[in-house]
Amino acid sequence: MLLRTAADKIYDLASRSTGGDWRFGGLLASRPEVIAHRVDGSTEHVAEARSGSADWIVTLSPAVAGPLVAWLRAAASEPTPEAIALARTLLDRLR
Repeated sequence: MLLRTAADKIYDLASRSTGGDWRFGGLLASRPEVIAHRVDGSTEHVAEARSGSADWIVTLSPAVAGPLVAWLRAAASEPTPEAIALARTLLDRLR
């Protein structure tokens, strides 16, 4: 139940987020912009981010949601302590 709940919340969060491949843009290294690059070639500004959080935002873009959701759901049938720890951490941070 814990892993499925985490998977469902990640899925919902990704659905509400800007889609596309998130990458750095802009010229200032101290305040990079995060730009979503869509399949059709269009782009959209995701958010201004400080350099310390930009890597996190880019790493956990909505593109990560599909494989993470699939893994959490698969792991739910025979959860390991690591999978449970990840699910708990995610649930602590997800709204």
